Amino acid sequence: MVIMNTQELIDGIKELKEEKNAVILGHNYMVPEVQDIADYIGDSLGLSHQAADTDAEMIIFCGVHFMAETASIISPDKKVLIPDLEAGCSLADSITAEQLREWKAEHPDAVTVTYINTTAAVKAECDYCCTSSNAVDVINTIPEDKEILFLPDKFLGGYIEMVTGRELNIWDGACHVHEKIGELNLSEKQEEYPEAEMLIHPECGCSTSCMMKSAMYFDCEDGHIHSTSGMLNRAQESDADEFVVATETGILHRMRKENPGKKFHPANENAVCEFMKMITLEKLYDSLKHEQHEVKVDEELAERAHLPIERMLSIA
Repeated sequence: MVIMNTQELIDGIKELKEEKNAVILGHNYMVPEVQDIADYIGDSLGLSHQAADTDAEMIIFCGVHFMAETASIISPDKKVLIPDLEAGCSLADSITAEQLREWKAEHPDAVTVTYINTTAAVKAECDYCCTSSNAVDVINTIPEDKEILFLPDKFLGGYIEMVTGRELNIWDGACHVHEKIGELNLSEKQEEYPEAEMLIHPECGCSTSCMMKSAMYFDCEDGHIHSTSGMLNRAQESDADEFVVATETGILHRMRKENPGKKFHPANENAVCEFMKMITLEKLYDSLKHEQHEVKVDEELAERAHLPIERMLSIA
């Protein structure tokens, strides 16, 4: 086995990418060296658009498995690879297609909306897909007299209820990383960095309670709840020069890179997704070189899952 140093891996990945007409898509939570070599870095919605629009013959998805599945559904003519097939998602694992069918049977007239963090099999059972970037817009397109089942993230669901005023039936799922970012984390960081602006992801366990307190001008009044792309935009547009960031810590690399004159602090230093961190330069190189770990969704399943995803992309 040949051991390559970091620069050799970077050079090799660039050569292979050109040779194979491949595009590297990377999520905001990737390790810094993977973010730096990716052609596009973004959130789930932005990367879905990139997967749909790319002219490349091959997509290397540096993210977790459901993201590569979504890319395969959007671009069935492309070869989609993921550097590590074991890069899963606790939120996607919180509901199965069978559980969803049973839930739908209890609410036969309901419209079913799934957060993008689900398997292709679950998406195939839904009417709409959404991301944290456009979840509110998706819900607002549904007639007010329709019952809605929202899955699988209970914190994002609670946030949507507060913003839209709609009553949702919400699945009891959560991201194991965001769930542990609580009010205590924000209070401690607010005390430590009193001038900092708070950027909070709606998957966080503190998101809805912070929103309520913000409305009452108590605690969290400098809190802004955004998707990761919204956080990045806010960091650039805000006059603040210091931020506390309540999401997975991987995003801090891009924030600091794009805003060298500003300071960014994690709300919880332990908010690290071990699944996202499974994607390394070594695995990216091997996946490209050997064209290994292809993600291909069954044609019939992909056809059913395509409609809710297409609705998501059209609303974005």
